[in-house]
Amino acid sequence: MALIEDQTYQPKILVIDDEKRIRQGCSKILTKENCLVDTAENGETGLKMIAEKYYDIILTDLMMPGIGGMEVIAKVREQHLDTVVIVITGFATLEHSIEAMKKGAFDFIPKPFTPDQLRVVVSKAVKMTRTLQDIATEKTRLKTLVNYLTGGVLVTDKSKNIILYNPALLRMLGYEGETLDDQPLSALTTDETLTGIIDGILGLNPGEFKVLSAEIEPHEKGERQSDQLYLRAQAVPFQNRSGEILGSVTIIDDITHLKKLDEMKSAFVSMVSHEIRSPLSTILSQIKILMDGLAGELGAKQADILGKISLKVAGLVALSNELLDLSRIEAGLIVQDKQQVQLMDILESLVGFMQTRAKEKNISLSLKRANLPLIKADGKSLEEVFSNLITNAIIYTPEGGKVSVTGKVKGDFVDIAVSDSGYGIASDEIPQIFERFYRVKTQKTRYIIGTGLGLPIVRSIVEAHNGTVKVESKEGVGSTFSVRLPIS
Repeated sequence: MALIEDQTYQPKILVIDDEKRIRQGCSKILTKENCLVDTAENGETGLKMIAEKYYDIILTDLMMPGIGGMEVIAKVREQHLDTVVIVITGFATLEHSIEAMKKGAFDFIPKPFTPDQLRVVVSKAVKMTRTLQDIATEKTRLKTLVNYLTGGVLVTDKSKNIILYNPALLRMLGYEGETLDDQPLSALTTDETLTGIIDGILGLNPGEFKVLSAEIEPHEKGERQSDQLYLRAQAVPFQNRSGEILGSVTIIDDITHLKKLDEMKSAFVSMVSHEIRSPLSTILSQIKILMDGLAGELGAKQADILGKISLKVAGLVALSNELLDLSRIEAGLIVQDKQQVQLMDILESLVGFMQTRAKEKNISLSLKRANLPLIKADGKSLEEVFSNLITNAIIYTPEGGKVSVTGKVKGDFVDIAVSDSGYGIASDEIPQIFERFYRVKTQKTRYIIGTGLGLPIVRSIVEAHNGTVKVESKEGVGSTFSVRLPIS
């Protein structure tokens, strides 16, 4: 059996021994086995050679004049952790072997030894060096890969000590200090959001896997607001085969460009909506003048055409208003003026105003009056909430149906419910109806015009009041939208 299976590999070996015959014998045997062999006649010479050149394997005598084998082992451990050391000793006692192993020796071979004994020990050492090299190669490859990732990478052990990171992470978090290897996480950051999700990962039960993500507060990278960095972190656990949590892996992405793009989109939508609303309103008023006959008498066909145009323009005005509302929501301006508000007054006014629209479809629109306490809210915004819900109920209820509005106190909250006997919503579509621009389209509702922005605006306003909005619905039976708002 060959000492080295891969003949393209030539391990570099240093033999340190004060006996010339040992040095020459080892060199002769190992050179024939495709090894590159150097020799040193004592420990001092050997250490000089080790300082100047890297060796895969070192065979050293324990008992030598001057610097002995134990000191050689200690020095090698300091300089080359992946060098394999084999002890050559004529004092092959258990005590010497144990001490050498404690110092970091891989194995030992007692004098005198045969060529085969040398080959067996060195063969094991060669396999170890190849394993160590493979590990080192993988670590280098991993480090190179991680260092060139555009996203930040942070790996911690279960004690929250940093074991791997990359330059992108340091740039994103603005760290310019000393090396962070084996340092606690607190040496890098004290951001509660980031440390919170890492704590959450490290606190998982054995075998449990979860991805935790969060946006990190804007990090200042300059004096201007435009220099802010917006970051998003995602953390996952890494485990051993038994499922024990060994640590966390966190990826941090720079989402500044997405935030800026979103801001630009919102600004553009707001600008366009504002600019088109004024001329559309003017067109709508001019059409009304024509339809009222103030600019001359109209024929039946002309009036019909203008009526259809008026509906379309009114739809565009409504769309521009909803887009402006959406822009205000994104800017955090949808709820500005909070005062003491009586919800029942708002509901009575809306139900009275919408009776005409309900009667056009022969729909019974009712309000169950109740004594509701005052709540601190933006009255105009809440009026928009219930106007949307009642209007939707009328639109999505067929002729002859019913729409009812009820209010009651439940604990520290006021609950307002808008119920209808309309078309209802399929259970698989309910989770999506509060998404922007999403509209339920069935055979019965596909002709109903809408933007899909009403319910998202409702939810945003309610949540801005620290409230909730929920829906219960059944196809062919109807829907109930419930708004819960805190009393104080």
